[in-house]
Order: sequence, then C-alpha cells, then structure tokens
Amino acid sequence: MKKLNCWEIKHCGKEPGGERVKENGTCPAATEPFFNGINNGVNAGRYCWRIENTECRRDLMLAPRSNAIACSQCEVLIQVIREEGSSFRL
Repeated sequence: MKKLNCWEIKHCGKEPGGERVKENGTCPAATEPFFNGINNGVNAGRYCWRIENTECRRDLMLAPRSNAIACSQCEVLIQVIREEGSSFRL
C-alpha cells in the first residue's frame, strides 16, 4: 500500500501543480527536499508538523488548546505514526 503525503491525506491542493497553488502558493512541506524520505515521505510530506508556514503548523499555533493535544488529534500525524510504527520520527 502506498504511503500518502500530507497533501494527499488532507486534500489541500497546495502541492506542486495543485488546484489551490495559484491562490495560496505551494506548501513548503511539498517542496522541502531536506526532509525527503523522513517517515517514507516525499520532501516533508510525512513530516509536515515540523515545517514552518504550513497549514498544519499554522493550525497548531492558532489552536485554543496545547500543541501536544492538537498534534495528537492531527489526522496526518495519526496516520503516519500508525504506518511507521517503531520507525516513526517525530
């Protein structure tokens, strides 16, 4: 089974060539090559919670609860932890 990146899980349309790129720009998680391969993702696609200026990171900063609780409820993080098991990198 193919492991999905954050833009595929959230359907945000901000990956290169995505439907929302013209209006909102490309998400840095989709283009940051330094993190390529972490948690078996493309660029930072499975490490997005650590990347500045992403929707996920911005949502955490605006969350009315602690970041730890907000992260624990993130659909991307939950899926990546489940799929990576003991190989998961936070």
